[in-house]
Amino acid sequence: MTTGTGVRRREGRLREEVRLLAPTGHLGFTPLEKESFLAGLERDPDFVVADSGSCDIGPYPLGADEPASPPAWQYHDLEILLVETRRRGIPLIIGSASDTGTRRGVDQFAGMVEDIAARHGLPPFRLARIYSDVPVERLRRLLEQGVAIRGLDGRPDLAPADLDRTSRAVAVMGAEPIVAALDAGADVVICGRSSDAAIFAAAALWCGMPPATAYYAGKVLECASFCAEPFMAKESVLGTLRPGEVVVEPMHPDQRCTPASLAGHALYERATPFFEHVPAGVLDMRGCVYQALDGRRTRVTGFRFRPAGTYAVKIEGAGPAGARFLALAGLRDPELVARVDEAIAWARRKVAERYGTAGYELFYHVYGRNGVMGELEPHPRPGHELGLVVEVVCPDRHRGREICTMAARQLFYARIGGRTGTAGRAALMTDEVLEARPAYRWTLNHVVPVDDPLSWFPTVLEQVGLSGPDPHPVPGPLATPAGGREPVGAGAASRPAAAGRPGARPGHRPAGRREGSGHAPA
Repeated sequence: MTTGTGVRRREGRLREEVRLLAPTGHLGFTPLEKESFLAGLERDPDFVVADSGSCDIGPYPLGADEPASPPAWQYHDLEILLVETRRRGIPLIIGSASDTGTRRGVDQFAGMVEDIAARHGLPPFRLARIYSDVPVERLRRLLEQGVAIRGLDGRPDLAPADLDRTSRAVAVMGAEPIVAALDAGADVVICGRSSDAAIFAAAALWCGMPPATAYYAGKVLECASFCAEPFMAKESVLGTLRPGEVVVEPMHPDQRCTPASLAGHALYERATPFFEHVPAGVLDMRGCVYQALDGRRTRVTGFRFRPAGTYAVKIEGAGPAGARFLALAGLRDPELVARVDEAIAWARRKVAERYGTAGYELFYHVYGRNGVMGELEPHPRPGHELGLVVEVVCPDRHRGREICTMAARQLFYARIGGRTGTAGRAALMTDEVLEARPAYRWTLNHVVPVDDPLSWFPTVLEQVGLSGPDPHPVPGPLATPAGGREPVGAGAASRPAAAGRPGARPGHRPAGRREGSGHAPA
């Protein structure tokens, strides 16, 4: 059913079937493919959900608080998603806004949403901003109170020295803050840093799906068309959820979701394909059964969800490591190619003679031998030529540039026995040393126990789509303060939500009743 404003009313909320459309695995990283997204919209999805962040981009964007993606590409993707979903009345959830999910990213995306709504004259809708920034001092106070903040992936537990090296930190939200925003009447949710699986799971939980079904759907849909074959990035994928099962189907006509492609995706960026950890517990995929329904669709069953004994939120943090310099050289001399390690050792010794060995980091990346995998390379035999990238990280910018210059030029002068010529030892792509962006390193990869899942993720709700945020209070239980914004949080979310607000979409109901948001196994 559609209203006169073009906003579809969704009768009821607890459903036996939920359809989630994933249009891209990383919004704005490269522009999404619109045609398959429009095809997915023809399947009448209940939600459109897209992630927009990753740790794969390294610590620089978080530490420096800068996007890794061009804003024009982010705007391109947001414009397509927002205009098409608002015209159809489909709720939209965006996770890890602008690559890192910091306040900058959330506000940047929210500003783009407001601009797009004004440019296209979209009907009024409610926008939720969920923030995930964590002040370093908050973590320091927890340590002083004796709270153990456990390290992940072999890191030791959090210590004050880790915080001293951290310039910025975010908490990775689970499904609960997003469910609370939907409870409060949000039509569009812009999330700070968030679990990839949780942004999809939140939509499914809000519709009454069991946790196991909701979180498995999030796991398989998180990267959109990466779960299909053949490989095609930025294409849309549809997940159809029923209690205990998820059916996955690509929207590009030349792709297919097979048992092999879905099972293989469980390994993507993971050490094990069997478990996916989220703040509320663990998705157990050991019992998954994959059944091909036809040449393009696969049904998955057998997943389980184990609630966590203690709700815990992952903390990511980054801090500066120093200025970063690069020099590029090509090696073609057969003798030098065969004995490149001796040449590198010579250059390192000459650098150490002048600058010592402390206060900087020096790397030689040997492409054509093991520049990609390093010591893990199973075939470290060089070809007829090598490409060397000399990299230096140093807190002192002037010193770092000198060290990188010395480290590259000494390749010319390496004293390797048996050499009779004097020239042609190495070819520098450019004589100048290239200054890259400052180097940052990951400083925090820890989990902190949390009593209230909403307390770490303050949320603001506003009305958009008139001529900007509505400056007038909205009548009803969630009256908007002057300025058009209202807080949604641990306290606000426990109040009656948008169900009592005139014009609210049917199906929103008080936040105090959360059918389907518990954590018992399906």
